[in-house]
Amino acid sequence: MQTRDVLVKRWSVVSARSFEEVLERLTAPIGRTDLIEFHRAMAAAKTLAELEKLVLAAVGPSGFMEITRYDHGAVLRKERGGEGPKMLRLVFGNPLIMKEMARVVADAASYAPTTILVDERADGVHLSYDSMASLLAPYGNPVALAVAKDVDAKVQRLLETAAC
Repeated sequence: MQTRDVLVKRWSVVSARSFEEVLERLTAPIGRTDLIEFHRAMAAAKTLAELEKLVLAAVGPSGFMEITRYDHGAVLRKERGGEGPKMLRLVFGNPLIMKEMARVVADAASYAPTTILVDERADGVHLSYDSMASLLAPYGNPVALAVAKDVDAKVQRLLETAAC
């Protein structure tokens, strides 16, 4: 079995806003679509141009679409009798961005879509993200790294907008 060490850079920002307000500000520019229909339409697309049109209709102004979300806080609160902090993992991405990275570094597909963790703590609402560029740096591919840095810049704007 081959192994590769990956040093991950985690970006975090803390907001004094409420969890709900941070989540609303974070997700407002991220597109949402019926994923069952989206996957059906992706499979039916005959050309890359058709696929691109479909994806561009699904992403929001951020260039990303929501894939799923996991309410980890709800699970933790079950253990604590309904009490406890809110915690949500937002999984989002863009299949066209993933394609650009994965065509030159196949392993990039294992990092896309990406994740932001939003969680309440005593000092505020934390937004955390593992830098795509740090995940792809060990592969040494300048094309994939340039795309990953662009993803990171977009996510950084999302985090800053949600937190401020």
